[in-house]
Amino acid sequence: MRGCSFVEAGVVATALWIAAAISAPTAQGQEPTAAGLWERLDASGRPAAWFRISDCGGVYEGQIVKIFPRPGEDPSQLRCAKCEDEQKGAPLVGLTLIRGMQRKGLVYESGTILDPREGTVYKARMELSPDGNRLTVRGYLGIPLFGKSETWRRLADKGLEPPVAGSCARR
Repeated sequence: MRGCSFVEAGVVATALWIAAAISAPTAQGQEPTAAGLWERLDASGRPAAWFRISDCGGVYEGQIVKIFPRPGEDPSQLRCAKCEDEQKGAPLVGLTLIRGMQRKGLVYESGTILDPREGTVYKARMELSPDGNRLTVRGYLGIPLFGKSETWRRLADKGLEPPVAGSCARR
């Protein structure tokens, strides 16, 4: 930069850097999403289950992809015996628990969550932490005040089968 002072060159370089940063979207600038693999821990802090949440055309759904059975439990015998829909009697692994969640930033609403132990379907709300590593899942009756929340932690998708094409539930 002939004829420019050191300060002028610095101003030009800074202006070019700012222009590039504004015009090019970065991974850091994108808000995290709930899509991915999640782990729920039991009361003792041990893994209880893994869930995969998928973006199904703007509607989020979640399936059980792995269960960590209690001592003496046979995972192949764990089924949704009390479900009242098409999932009645289905194995827990592969069961769709979360349906119809609609994203509004870090909050997901207007969906439902299934309690496979009781076969009960609750209204649901999910909230993702700003860093994308924690997901608070709340099932409730009527209004969110009357419900229960769990916090799940994000897992890396390594070592688990990729989602099957068409894994979003049929509506």
